[in-house]
Amino acid sequence: MTGVTILGAGVAGLCVAHELTTRGASVRLIDPQGGLTGCSRYAGGMLAPFCEGETAVTEVVTLGQGAADWWAAAGVQVERRGTLVVALGRDQRELVRFGRRVPQHRALSAPEISELEPALADRFQKALFIQDEAHLDPRKALSVLRDGLARRGVSIVTDGPISGQLIDCRGLAAREDLLKLRGVRGEMVILRAPDVTLHRPIRMLHPRHPIYIVPRGEGLYMLGATQIESGDQGPARLRGIAELLNAAYALHPAFAEAEVLEIGADARPAFPDNMPRVVKAPDRIHVNGLFRHGFLMAPALAQEAATLVLNSRKPEHIE
Repeated sequence: MTGVTILGAGVAGLCVAHELTTRGASVRLIDPQGGLTGCSRYAGGMLAPFCEGETAVTEVVTLGQGAADWWAAAGVQVERRGTLVVALGRDQRELVRFGRRVPQHRALSAPEISELEPALADRFQKALFIQDEAHLDPRKALSVLRDGLARRGVSIVTDGPISGQLIDCRGLAAREDLLKLRGVRGEMVILRAPDVTLHRPIRMLHPRHPIYIVPRGEGLYMLGATQIESGDQGPARLRGIAELLNAAYALHPAFAEAEVLEIGADARPAFPDNMPRVVKAPDRIHVNGLFRHGFLMAPALAQEAATLVLNSRKPEHIE
């Protein structure tokens, strides 16, 4: 039985640990914070490979298409309701541009929008619907993975010796080894808006401030999309949060009465091309650079890392 030590218990580390243990490997999982902090907690949880293809490289679209099935097989509740993309009247060119870059969409008229999302009735004349996409609750998904690992005898420890093959999933903490790694800051808000009922992630396009809003059930919504070239992992800034809240109000005025339950910010690790990857170094294997594709790409990278460790075979997306 192969022994593996994994550094970092965010989405990358937990996915790698899950994949390895289901293939019979013995795993130790080390995280100084016990896996309870980090940018994975602030993710949107959208499993939307086609929408991400608007700006992402082709590999993200290809590899991300297996994410929903992987998470469901791991015991996570996955909502397969697609993604609705809208734009305000003055931003209709953005909708046309998005449609050209995401050919998997279906164009909707105002009556079709109303049928799909009654809360948005008469608010938008046109929209794009990408049916084969899904979403999940990131914090619940991480909890499911942790519980599954615990049942297989794997607990998260804050320190300890390294034995066996080392897999480094520390995100930005690995910058001393991955010199091209950079931080991309993101901010988010969790709202309670019982007067608004949305059934699927909504992306509202804007030339400068596109947003997404993801339903979490029981009137809860996660609002996000700020993307700032900065490794600053400090608190959220007023400007970014104000832009998110203004955009939510523009999507539906009832969000003006929403309760703000949480405001968060962190910096996501990214390589220059924003492509997540597995990197083979002399003393370890890195799984890093997930950028804004953490829950979408972590399953594919975990499978590649496990194949490299257990089969001594170099998968396609490894440096």
